[in-house]
Amino acid sequence: MNSRTRKFLSYYKPYLGLLYADLACAFIVSAITLILPLCIRYITINVLQQEMPDALNRIYAMGALMVVLVIVHTFCNMFISYQGHLMGAKMESDMRSELFDHLQKLSFRFYDEQKTGQLMTRTTNDILSLTELYHHGPEDIVISALKFAGAFAILIHIDVKLTLIVFLFLPVMAVYAFYFNKKMNVALRESKDRIGDINAQVEDTLSGIRVVKSFTNEHIEKMKFAYANDRFVQSRGAGYKSETLFHEGLIAFTQLITIAVIVFGGAAMVHASLDLADLLTFFLCIGILIEPIQRLVNFARLYQEGITGFDRFMDILEVEPEIKDSDDAFELTRVRGEVEFRNVSFKYKEDHDEVLKNVSLHIQAGEYVAFVGPSGVGKTTLCFLVPRFYEANEGEILLDGNNIKDISLYALRRNIGIVQQDVYLFAGSVLDNIRYGNMDASQEEIIEAAKKANAHDFIMELPNGYDTDIGQRGVKLSGGQQQRLSIARVFLKNPPILILDEATSSLDNESEKAIQASLEKLTDNRTTLVIAHRLSTVRNAQRIVVLSDKGIEEQGTHEELIASDGTYAKLYNMQLKL
Repeated sequence: MNSRTRKFLSYYKPYLGLLYADLACAFIVSAITLILPLCIRYITINVLQQEMPDALNRIYAMGALMVVLVIVHTFCNMFISYQGHLMGAKMESDMRSELFDHLQKLSFRFYDEQKTGQLMTRTTNDILSLTELYHHGPEDIVISALKFAGAFAILIHIDVKLTLIVFLFLPVMAVYAFYFNKKMNVALRESKDRIGDINAQVEDTLSGIRVVKSFTNEHIEKMKFAYANDRFVQSRGAGYKSETLFHEGLIAFTQLITIAVIVFGGAAMVHASLDLADLLTFFLCIGILIEPIQRLVNFARLYQEGITGFDRFMDILEVEPEIKDSDDAFELTRVRGEVEFRNVSFKYKEDHDEVLKNVSLHIQAGEYVAFVGPSGVGKTTLCFLVPRFYEANEGEILLDGNNIKDISLYALRRNIGIVQQDVYLFAGSVLDNIRYGNMDASQEEIIEAAKKANAHDFIMELPNGYDTDIGQRGVKLSGGQQQRLSIARVFLKNPPILILDEATSSLDNESEKAIQASLEKLTDNRTTLVIAHRLSTVRNAQRIVVLSDKGIEEQGTHEELIASDGTYAKLYNMQLKL
């Protein structure tokens, strides 16, 4: 048993009691299905042909027994249908929760290479089909096996030759089923990939709908969607073709079996080796024999749909988190904020060039350091190595003298606040978005954080104040208002280390002044790493670090760097002319 099979079966563990009850009901259903033809045979042969004196009473008694069996049969089927489906839904929920938890453990590097729509498909559609497989799989196997074995025993007992004729069809059916089952698997896997592409395209278009409309490129998005949609239809066409040949072919085989029984059973009656009562019972048992075959056909379809989804589910679950706590990771408390880079190198992929190479830098606790340089030299990457959003390929990074790999991720990131240029706000109220900085904060603390971020006044002017719904990604607010909420969120978190990704570069002058004032309060007495795009905003930094393709090219105060007339002076003078 391979690891994926063990993983597939492990989801039954919390529901073994329900599974055993479901299988017990399946066993009872199978037994009753086999007993009913025998009851009919008893009436036709033992009672009617032998002309018993109390035949009427025996017929009524057997009829009463059959009614009781049908009631029990119905009750068990109802239990299977309701509780079995509920068990499958619970298992599906467990898998979805596990996948969602796992996705949150994966690094930025993983998400750099993935499409959100594809990940959404694996979390929803791919797991959806597993409900039916988890529910029907065990019961279909049990019911099919019992009915098949029981019907075979009864058929052998009635007529051996006729039974052997029927079973000559089975090897051919097995080969046919195996061939088209394999083709179904390939088609279904491709179909799930294609629906993932559709979701990715929809997510991409709707996320950028303002850009789409501003460039009047709706027709371009329609073409891109139509392409993904057509590919999905083509993949489903291949899947339906295989599924149709599989399903209808096996139904044709079952009909041929019925014809064989009619022809050879009729011939046996002509030769007086089989009587009418036995032929009637044989027909009833053939129906029971064909039903598990059809059930297995349906199971094969469910299996292929479910297992392809499970494989895609496992493809993500088997991605090892690149960044995780070491076995002896500890909780760092009373963080001062001293950060040191020692010969740090980083590249996004093994076959890519290094973004950072042998960077060494010591930042004192409470120091305000700005990182400047051309685009693509690794300013943001260097800062994002500190909270371990990415992992350095070589060298080490220390926080208060401790290697950050030895500090638990929760403790490390809890002590680092980030204000980005690209603000992300969640759908919900103003209050909920600020509280995200500290979920245990009181309303008074949230309001105080908003005041420090110069956000309280505009919040009170909103229709419902702090309870105002701001829409998806905060679309009901201006850029400056969104930024102030993100700053309030960091005020509430109150971290000793702060990373600022030029939070004012895309704002109007009035908003920039308000946010610059709140940022000055925020950076007070904190170790602050600023990713600077506009050099005029970091003139007052205690130290400016100039990065280039070769690493740290120069560092010092604004005045020192201007006086040295190096890279920084050239960049600064160039921006002044713009």
